[in-house]
Amino acid sequence: MSPSERIGRLERAFGPLFSADNPLGQHALLAADARGEVLAGAERVLDEFGLNAEFVPAEYGGRLTRLDVLGRVLRPVFRRDASLGFGYGLNGFFAAVPVWTGGSAEQCALAARLLLEGRRVAVVRHEVAHGNAFVRDEFEAVPTADGFLLNGTKTVIANAARAGGLVVFARTGGENRARTTSVLLLDRAELPADRIEDLERHETSGMRSAEFGGLRVTDCPVPANALVGELGDGYELSLRSSLVIRGLIPSIVLAGGDTALRTVVRFATRRRDDGRSSLDVQHVRDVLAGAFLDLLVSDSLALVATRALHLLPKQMSAYAATAAYLAPRLIAESMDEMSTVLGKQTFAEDGAYGMFQKQLRDLPVTSLGHAGSAGRQVSILPQLPFFARHAWFADPEAGGELFRLHEGLPPLRLPEAALLGDGDPLAATLVACTDLLEAADQEAEDRQGASALRFLARAFTVELDDLRKVFVDIAPDDRKALVSPHAFGLADRYTLVLAAAACLGVWREARGEGDPFLADPSWVTAALYRLGRRLGLPLPDRPTGSEQRVLAEVLARLHGARSYDLYGSPLA
Repeated sequence: MSPSERIGRLERAFGPLFSADNPLGQHALLAADARGEVLAGAERVLDEFGLNAEFVPAEYGGRLTRLDVLGRVLRPVFRRDASLGFGYGLNGFFAAVPVWTGGSAEQCALAARLLLEGRRVAVVRHEVAHGNAFVRDEFEAVPTADGFLLNGTKTVIANAARAGGLVVFARTGGENRARTTSVLLLDRAELPADRIEDLERHETSGMRSAEFGGLRVTDCPVPANALVGELGDGYELSLRSSLVIRGLIPSIVLAGGDTALRTVVRFATRRRDDGRSSLDVQHVRDVLAGAFLDLLVSDSLALVATRALHLLPKQMSAYAATAAYLAPRLIAESMDEMSTVLGKQTFAEDGAYGMFQKQLRDLPVTSLGHAGSAGRQVSILPQLPFFARHAWFADPEAGGELFRLHEGLPPLRLPEAALLGDGDPLAATLVACTDLLEAADQEAEDRQGASALRFLARAFTVELDDLRKVFVDIAPDDRKALVSPHAFGLADRYTLVLAAAACLGVWREARGEGDPFLADPSWVTAALYRLGRRLGLPLPDRPTGSEQRVLAEVLARLHGARSYDLYGSPLA
């Protein structure tokens, strides 16, 4: 079964989200959310589909062969309920990634067995300054003659009480501060029950149905073969895991943004008694088109981040961090704009438009992650002085396969993913696309309305050159300069430049793939204009024709029941 067929099967199993007759539709989901419960029927759908198999590499009996496909499989779930998607299985994938990355064959087989049996696997994170715990607490594993003695308390763990497997980041000591943490893979059924205590569940304002509880472990013996990798590998395994996890974050948040946009478009197109609708207002049309563009930009970043893990493992670090940093920001801001269209309906927790408020509540939880946006910027910044000296305007561009939605990929090679990139082929794609547009026959291109796109591409290339001039004067080891507010602002600008490059790459490759909307320069012109406005770049006249084409696609996808992403997938 092809990925699209598999995704379509899952979508149809849930049924129409907005149908009042669907027992798995929005009314049932909102009622379960209000009770703080996951809808049992929705979990049964995932049981029958075997969602956990999507998180297990094919070599261990699962269906995971492509990270971009995994991001797409998650969308039908997260369009409906982030608590369902996160609590049922995605949190288990987050827990298992350190095992897939650094575990032995036996440990990978154990993690696979737990997931394929339908059991939950929870991750117990180590404590850091930017930690996502409500209070500071952590675990300690003291080495013994035949393993470890585990002690500690963690009060906020997703699926703590339901988990059959635990991936524990625990302090194991040592003089090297970077190697004080190790990772343990535990089958809870094999541990003495009297040494592990489940703590109370915490209520959350977002993802209300997800179970965030705690664990207290007291003098629990752990076998030596539970250690993943080597003693002290915890910090590195956490960083390497983030390269995988970050690439999936845009798919999660844009799925919620899809439902939010669809809810607002349904509201805006309803006819009042006088025959008018909110769509008659220019501001409303601008908001809807802008929100769709933000989803397309986010999906372009998602595509690059996930496919780069297969194609560019030595260069993908900055792309994964950019995707995880920028996509949640774009979608959060567009949801704020959409709330001006809904007005008081923004606060409705049930009824026809209640799904907007749910997605608004869930977004901060689904997008923050363990490190948050600042942590993602921090992982980008040390790479920029190197890029300025050795990569920008010198690297070859990325291959076209990086931007092709459906083309096959080489196998995942997680251990090969580099924490710091040795080049920036995505930035080189921006330069190449700019040269392509400027080399084309201008008279013919202008008849197609491409002069604005040519101007915008050049403006982003100039911005990249400005960034080069700044970072070439910053020493790679100048920590003071790299953690200054000014540097963080420059990192933000760099992410917007990469977003423009990703969009141009998707558009360029789509011209030969047969999707008339993605092949049309209208969406990429409007997207770059919107990104350029955020950057404060000199801009051409507003591309109103392009924006009208984008709005027409918004309405066509509403009436044709297709997703608001690059794929335009059929909806139930």
